[in-house]
Amino acid sequence: MALLLGGAVVAGGVAYRFLVRRPPAPIVPEPHVEALKSKLAESRGVAEDREEFEAAETPVDQAESVPPELGDRRRSVHERGREMADQMRKGSTSAE
Repeated sequence: MALLLGGAVVAGGVAYRFLVRRPPAPIVPEPHVEALKSKLAESRGVAEDREEFEAAETPVDQAESVPPELGDRRRSVHERGREMADQMRKGSTSAE
């Protein structure tokens, strides 16, 4: 008897669930959705501008090599910079 009563309750619950449907909740727009959509549209335009800008650049494999005298000058500037940095480091440790 309990089994039949339990089955009837379950069947009644399922029938009620299918027969009585609640209307879906109204869709409330989020306040920040429009701001995010506008930012997304703006970023798409920026991406197109970036592709146009990068198309005008020379690829690394097609770039001209650095002239030897410019390379030597750059190397000497770096060497002098390293020497000055070493002198500064030595000066700061002796003051302590």
